[in-house]
Amino acid sequence: MLSYRHAFHAGNHADVLKHTIELLLLRYLNQKDKAWWYVDSHAGAGCYSLDEGYATKNAEFESGIARLWNRNDLPPALADYVALVKNLNPDGQLRFYPGSPLVAQTVMRTDDRLRLFELHPSDSKILQENFADAGKRAVIQQADGFAGLKAVLPPAPRRGLILIDPPFEDKRDYQTVITALQDALKRFATGTYAIWYPHLQRREIGDLTANLKKLPCKSWLHAALNVQSPSADGFGMHGSSMFILNPPWTLKQELESVMPYLADTLKQNKGAGFVLDYQENSAL
Repeated sequence: MLSYRHAFHAGNHADVLKHTIELLLLRYLNQKDKAWWYVDSHAGAGCYSLDEGYATKNAEFESGIARLWNRNDLPPALADYVALVKNLNPDGQLRFYPGSPLVAQTVMRTDDRLRLFELHPSDSKILQENFADAGKRAVIQQADGFAGLKAVLPPAPRRGLILIDPPFEDKRDYQTVITALQDALKRFATGTYAIWYPHLQRREIGDLTANLKKLPCKSWLHAALNVQSPSADGFGMHGSSMFILNPPWTLKQELESVMPYLADTLKQNKGAGFVLDYQENSAL
């Protein structure tokens, strides 16, 4: 399905959660001199305009990044994330928002590499244009990111972050995520995998969470953020989750201040809240 365009949702509450955690994971990888690869299964366009085009239709960023823009009480991880977005807007006005690939490019070092997949022809073309100056450091393919994982794993330096965040418009994506991860973990068992998914009133959401917890990894972390109660008509996204396989040991502690702050600052009604779970697999 090629109807989904992330530009409609750029900078919303789900992006805030996803990109804050992505940045924490990449900062952790940067603590060692050894190179890493960043692999993005559904990379989108890479960067989005917030004052024109698709993003203005519902202006979802106004209930996301915009609520953090002028705060002076941000926890360290959120302050780092907001500073990154502000660097993209040097005049101080919130006009542009970085997608996940641009977040990674911002913190990558000379020997680090990006492998970006985007199937939508228009977004893939824009992605190519946005990363035209990256040269060989960023390889971009108009391709199915699930299938693309097989070609790039394991990465040459044996260190990496793999972000998997399909739009889940196709219900088959829920099982495809699990199947892709089962194969990926066989190829690259020590990699860090970050899976984003929406909170919708679908049975598949609960099944996905349960199946992610059963995957053969050393540990997992589940960070779930709800900004409102599920709607009475059963439609719409009321929150989202980031599920991390093989997370760094520091991540849970860093998120212990982030998650309640986001639940309070981004809440739209009394249904807002969060979950932060972590578990080690003693069998591995």
